[in-house]
Amino acid sequence: MSTVVVVGAQWGDEGKGKVVDLFSERADMVVRYGGGANAGHTLVIGGTKLVTHLVPSGVMHPGKSCVLGDGMVIDPHTLLEEIADCQKQGLLQRNELLIGLGAHVILPYHKLLDGLREDRHAGTAQAIGTTRRGIGPAYEAKAGRRGVKMRDLLRIERLRELVRNNLDELNPLITHLGGTVPSAAEVEKWVSDAARAGEKLAPSLGDASRHVYAAIVAKKPILFEGAQGCLLDLDHGTYPYVTSSSTIAAGACQSAGIGPTHINAVIGITKAYATRVGSGPFPTEMHGEFGERLRQAGGEFGATTGRPRRCGWLDLAALRMGVRLSGMTGLALTKLDVLSNMGDVQVCVGYKLDGKALDEPPIDGEDIARAEPIFQTFPGWGELPRATQSLDDLPKTARDYVQTIAKLAGAPLALVSVGPDRNQTIKLADPFAG
Repeated sequence: MSTVVVVGAQWGDEGKGKVVDLFSERADMVVRYGGGANAGHTLVIGGTKLVTHLVPSGVMHPGKSCVLGDGMVIDPHTLLEEIADCQKQGLLQRNELLIGLGAHVILPYHKLLDGLREDRHAGTAQAIGTTRRGIGPAYEAKAGRRGVKMRDLLRIERLRELVRNNLDELNPLITHLGGTVPSAAEVEKWVSDAARAGEKLAPSLGDASRHVYAAIVAKKPILFEGAQGCLLDLDHGTYPYVTSSSTIAAGACQSAGIGPTHINAVIGITKAYATRVGSGPFPTEMHGEFGERLRQAGGEFGATTGRPRRCGWLDLAALRMGVRLSGMTGLALTKLDVLSNMGDVQVCVGYKLDGKALDEPPIDGEDIARAEPIFQTFPGWGELPRATQSLDDLPKTARDYVQTIAKLAGAPLALVSVGPDRNQTIKLADPFAG
């Protein structure tokens, strides 16, 4: 059996929810290993839509073990709401969810700081464009060794002391950013609300790392579900316009608490075009009427925030970088159908910067912004057959397009999605078979 990591290959929002759902059918356990409720995965099964932010996308397969790893930052109230939504659809009815005791907790003051910073820099180059969900401030507290962990919710006196100590440091910053320091009564309500949430979640809390390791030793097939995309990685992405955690495949090992020798395959997900939410360089972005047409055709609005996603041509140079950073053994290409009836399709195959040709994006953000994309044009195609089951069913122009993507990105295709539902998928390889 195999352990497979699924990651976004570029800037996130590539359709990980559908791909994880498809691969989860072959897995006994699905592990979400990083990030928080800033990641939204949209699942459509038989016309029924479910958006998950914290619970792994494998939840759509009853009986699968779903794990939230210690590398996550979790808003306990959001998690409780999501569990309730799943249970309304007949999911998570048994002891299928395990939440790592070591995962960090997002509290209201993290969200307050996040929003104040975004408001302060709105309309400037310093605006990151976060989801305002408190993700960054929670990871800051974690790195500063003053974070609150899920296990702390079970000990209210410890929780109260941690919150008060954090606010002693943060209150001057809240004031500096133009916010109002929370009152003692408000802080006590935050503590009591968090403690009550902890009581409700207590039956699902446990040692996630050992739980996952036991499944590995038992040779069970395991799927590790990433959040965001490789180019939003804190260390290797388009810094500072990145998220606050490791989004490449190696993050699965660090955040889930397993050794790298246990990973057997890495599947990178990319759309047939490119999107990005928030600020940061995006050299292939399309503006004007065509960019809006693509946004509407693809439903490119954030699953978490509802914000319009920036849309552009597929950046193969950036995809090639994602393949390298995560050691991808296969690609899942999504939303090929969105490019139907769009006319000729362009792809960025490299860059020119200061007279030099580059096969990957420059490292510096300012250099990325001024680099000149090198485009290759492909003939477009009409509507794709709904019953598409193999690449041979695709129009030749569409087939040539997807095959060129695999060739130039440097990783073989594992699947091609031609629509939002499960059955609108061309399956080319089983990552669990290796």
